[in-house]
Amino acid sequence: MKKKITLDFLKTLAPQEKLFRVYDTSIKGFVLRIQPTGTMTFYYEYRNAAGVNKSYKIGRLGDIKLAQARERAEEKSAEALLGIDVQAKKKSEKQQAKSNLYNTLSGFLDKKYEPWAMAELRTGKDVLDRIRRNFSHLLDRELQEIHAWDISKWRAEQMKKGKKPSTVNRDISCLYSALSRAVEWGVISIHPLEKLKPIKTDSNGAIRYLSEDERTRLITALNEREAGLRAKRLTANKWRLERKLAPYPEIRTDDFADYLKPMVLVTLNTGLRRGELFSLRWEDVNFDVDSLTVHGVVAKNKTTRHIPLNETAKTTLKRWKEQTGKTTGFVFGNKKGERFDNIYSSWDSLVKYAAINNFRWHDMRHDFASKLVMAGVPLNTVRELLGHSDIRMTLRYAHLAQDHKADAVRKLASL
Repeated sequence: MKKKITLDFLKTLAPQEKLFRVYDTSIKGFVLRIQPTGTMTFYYEYRNAAGVNKSYKIGRLGDIKLAQARERAEEKSAEALLGIDVQAKKKSEKQQAKSNLYNTLSGFLDKKYEPWAMAELRTGKDVLDRIRRNFSHLLDRELQEIHAWDISKWRAEQMKKGKKPSTVNRDISCLYSALSRAVEWGVISIHPLEKLKPIKTDSNGAIRYLSEDERTRLITALNEREAGLRAKRLTANKWRLERKLAPYPEIRTDDFADYLKPMVLVTLNTGLRRGELFSLRWEDVNFDVDSLTVHGVVAKNKTTRHIPLNETAKTTLKRWKEQTGKTTGFVFGNKKGERFDNIYSSWDSLVKYAAINNFRWHDMRHDFASKLVMAGVPLNTVRELLGHSDIRMTLRYAHLAQDHKADAVRKLASL
């Protein structure tokens, strides 16, 4: 139907069984489509430079007034006369608006990187937290406006504050990886940190492990912490009973007071990474052959490995299993039975109480490897137990096995 579309004309229109169109007689290409449901929508129809018929949606009657629709149709008609493909332009503008949502570092992390990282990276939350914490001053910056100079300046400031070069490198590596994904996904065309080199570090530097005295102090601190928790529970229950309140469950002397001591004992005797310990499930512990399995999906190198349980690790896990009464789920789940998120607070308090300086949770893994090497265990066996994909990682402990070096030097005496 051809008719000048006016307010009076609109009042006369009624829906039909099929969609029909009204072509305005005063503005070429201005069209009203009426659906069988009664919905009326304005369009501008035209033919682009390639001779292809296109349709540009102006808006639905009710969301837009007739006068506004006519004005929009006249604008698009003028653009079409200039050779502009108005539908293609609209699509481009819509895509640009969508892209603008993640053009900044904050937007990219929120809209694009976080959903991917949480699904694909074992340490996704830690990586995101590290980026947002260390580079908060760049969150509102557009990705293409982040420069190597910005990171070099930040790096110099962190070094002045005393942060370790290896830690600074890890911080920057998290940001670098996120920006690599931005390039891969077409958000930016050039990696802004492509030419930034990491700080050189001594890969064979000092390995932190416990001395015998420190080990004794650590175990003593664990035992005293457990005794303190039991005492607090008794005091709390006495207070509650005096007020006729139900007491909390008693902590038996042969039970662990909480998760920390069994976690520490298992880590010291298996060399598990923190994330591997948090992800350990009872289905992965086999007391028939005295071993536990670290599955590739939670391992850093994505390779499944099996770790034998020595007497301490086995006894600890058996006691913990009997105490919790669980046969499935996380071995060290939180109060809700979910995977642990972190253990920083209780660990920091423990090593401070034990007067052990510069000893991180991860250093228990170094302690495990160091003790094996000093006991004469071959480096390749240590590599397998630790789950290193590259022997060079394990070679950091080689200096602890001095016998072969001493034998080599002694041979010079006969020359």
